[in-house]
Amino acid sequence: MKALLICSGGFDSVTLAYRLAAEDSLGALLTFDYGQRHKKEIGAARLCAERLGVPQLVMDIGHIGRQLSGSALTDDIDVPHGHYSEENMKVTVVPNRNAIMLTIAFGVAAARGLDTVALAVHGGDHFIYPDCRPDFIRLFGEMQARALDGVAEVALLAPYVDADKTEIARDAARFNVPVAETWSCYEGGDIHCGRCGTCVERIEAMALAGVSDTTPYQDDQFWRDAVARAK
Repeated sequence: MKALLICSGGFDSVTLAYRLAAEDSLGALLTFDYGQRHKKEIGAARLCAERLGVPQLVMDIGHIGRQLSGSALTDDIDVPHGHYSEENMKVTVVPNRNAIMLTIAFGVAAARGLDTVALAVHGGDHFIYPDCRPDFIRLFGEMQARALDGVAEVALLAPYVDADKTEIARDAARFNVPVAETWSCYEGGDIHCGRCGTCVERIEAMALAGVSDTTPYQDDQFWRDAVARAK
């Protein structure tokens, strides 16, 4: 297997990159610039590609992203703070984002002779993001098999789709991922805010997994109250 990994530069996708590289299954990284406010993740993906010695393809789809308005990730809307289980986190949804990215990724993989598209969606995403759920992943893979019938055979790999982020944190330790070099924060500031949904989830996962996190956060205690409220 040689995989084209959709890699944002975040904790999840970089961890999957290191896992695939350890298995000698990583062919290239594909990173999307869709107009997200947290563009620092693109640089983190670039550093990941350099460290693993694979190409990084950066796809500018900002013209598409500008039409997917209404999300705190792309528009001038305050990024909500708290746990992903809270209703206010739905403002971070970018409509059809994964479906769009995967469609492009399958075409790129087919054109480059790669036999797999890999994606680091996980169980913690299911409540908020419909295009991260197991049924979507299964059906999308089936649809692409038909779209490329007779052209190329490209599988869809989402190894964390039924797992929680704690399993990703364990893999980060197992494969020696430089966690502090990944970028997750939706705020896009100088350092991780520690309060947005993805920061809270990231800190919680590493704490539950017993994994050391050297990432600097503006607030490294907020997550405890956010998790307690979610329960």
